[in-house]
Amino acid sequence: MVRSRAQQETSAGGVVYRMVDGVPLFLLIRDAYQNWGFPKGHVERDEGIESAALREVEEETGLHTLTLRAPINTIDWYFRFRGRLVHKICHFFLMESATAATSPQMEEGITACKWLALDEALERVSYANARDVLKRAAELVPESSGPEAQAAG
Repeated sequence: MVRSRAQQETSAGGVVYRMVDGVPLFLLIRDAYQNWGFPKGHVERDEGIESAALREVEEETGLHTLTLRAPINTIDWYFRFRGRLVHKICHFFLMESATAATSPQMEEGITACKWLALDEALERVSYANARDVLKRAAELVPESSGPEAQAAG
């Protein structure tokens, strides 16, 4: 496999959390192959990676009350698509949601959205590199977050 001949693709996505009783719950999506991970997608021409990440998360989950909190990590991997080697680079951002109601983007193969505590989410995530992104995201979640914390502060 000659990696220098790989077609490069850039994606962006998010690890979304919401606070419930002072504990962060993380949003996982299930794709058409029954794998659990995070919403992500292609960065369009002339689109910033933060904007792409917010757009993709909104499209794939139906969440429209997202606040971008911090960059998490950039991961990359190689795969074959229609006989062609692809090098995918994906930028992940930590995002907070004020609402719980989701609407999986079925036409893109998103079959479910699920809010889980960190331990459950780590068990359910299908890929090791996504688990690493989730661990880093959890480290970035503010100790106190959301309107209750602002009222207390």
